[in-house]
Amino acid sequence: MQVTETISQGLKRGYTVVISADDIDAKIEVEVKKIQGQIKMPGFRPGKAPLTLLRKLHGKNLLGQVLEETIKATSQEALDEKDVRPAMQPKIEVISFDEGSDLEYSIEVEITPEFEVPDLAKLKLERWVVEASEDQISEAVSNVAAQQKNFKKAAKTYKAQNGDAVLMDFLGKVDGEAFDGGAAEGHQLELGSNSFIPGFEAQLVGVKAGDEMNVSVTFPDDYQAENLAGRDAVFEVKISEVQKPADVEINDDMAKKFGLENLDALRDLVKKQVEQENQGLARTKLKRALLDLLAEEVSFDVPEGMVELEFNQIWQQLKMDLHREALEESPEIKPEDIDEPGDDVREEYRSIAVRRVRLGLLLSEIGQKNEVVVTQEEVTRQISTEARRYPGQEKQVFEFYQQNQQAMAQMRAPLFEEKVVDFILELADVKEKQVTSDQLVAAIEAEEEEDTAQKEKKKPKKKKTAKKAAAKKSPAKKTAAKKTPAKKTSAKKAKAEK
Repeated sequence: MQVTETISQGLKRGYTVVISADDIDAKIEVEVKKIQGQIKMPGFRPGKAPLTLLRKLHGKNLLGQVLEETIKATSQEALDEKDVRPAMQPKIEVISFDEGSDLEYSIEVEITPEFEVPDLAKLKLERWVVEASEDQISEAVSNVAAQQKNFKKAAKTYKAQNGDAVLMDFLGKVDGEAFDGGAAEGHQLELGSNSFIPGFEAQLVGVKAGDEMNVSVTFPDDYQAENLAGRDAVFEVKISEVQKPADVEINDDMAKKFGLENLDALRDLVKKQVEQENQGLARTKLKRALLDLLAEEVSFDVPEGMVELEFNQIWQQLKMDLHREALEESPEIKPEDIDEPGDDVREEYRSIAVRRVRLGLLLSEIGQKNEVVVTQEEVTRQISTEARRYPGQEKQVFEFYQQNQQAMAQMRAPLFEEKVVDFILELADVKEKQVTSDQLVAAIEAEEEEDTAQKEKKKPKKKKTAKKAAAKKSPAKKTAAKKTPAKKTSAKKAKAEK
């Protein structure tokens, strides 16, 4: 194998690799011998067909396999010989090859930059510490109570509305015959909860205690019981009581609904949850401060290919966000109705991509040098968390990650990053500062608002043609498309960004 360097500019490297015809021929000969014992040919005993004949018949088929395996193996050898650490998958192209001649191909690759890792012990950071206050705990308990459903009996003459509940007996029939699971007595149903077959609850709006009626519905085509899917049904319903929503009293009885002994036990549980939430917010702020500090400490060239990939991801997400926002104002607007931003805006976002790539390389280097690893158990645990988001499809989620190495790598990457951050924080000079929950939330929201303001400056505008089209809408459509006021982003959802 002959390796010649052709490009050495910044982080870009290029090489030509020549593999002699004799080496290729020898590899083909090895492959022919492998298949000799597997092929039966008329006139020859099994495994005794001449190699020359086998090569004549199967050589061309084996040639493609040999070339692919040769390029894969020798390209890695060439990079190792030149002591190159690729930042991304190399680009390989065959320059020339004919049967019986040398194989010549090119390798173009961007290398991982060399840089000095800053002295982590000299990093000075401030970790905000928040204790759960009594007011916080009380507010959280009140929120728990507000999420509970409680109903009180209404007057016999009261007509049920959406949001009310009814106590009822019912019997369902298809073609006049009762079916399994279609009957109950004293069943409580909240109107508007959409917990019954579509159309059922709407027909109960306006009923009173003592009413009897037939409710006609059609089971959905995808209903889980195949014998009922798509079938028409009639439910004989008797309303025994209409109930109106009532506030849940915060007392021991409420706590017992959660399987707890009393209200004090509920407050203790809520306190732990509040403290975990506070710790999460504090870590978000600390991690962001760490990344900002590291970004100031290091400066080195980064591979353009990595920057381009990161930039494209950011750019695509930006365009999706812009289109989603535009749809709130003009439902008919299309992605092409959004102006392409100017070069100055693209450069702003490219600088964000450069920062993310640089920090990613730095964190990776710190992790590798200090043998930070993510165990398979940690990955499996994270996949389990992801799978719980899809009830009934947990097995498919696991199979997806087991069969998709890229998805598995994407699952592992944030776990690795968090462990590297933990490692750095153990070495850094971190001082603790006691603050209130309000101070912590206010600080994070201020950071979010600053980020939002910066993003707003960079956003491209909608094309004028799109605005004119929106202005022609009828008054009725305008009302329907009226944009709701934007809700303030909760600091609870804040994420540390590179």
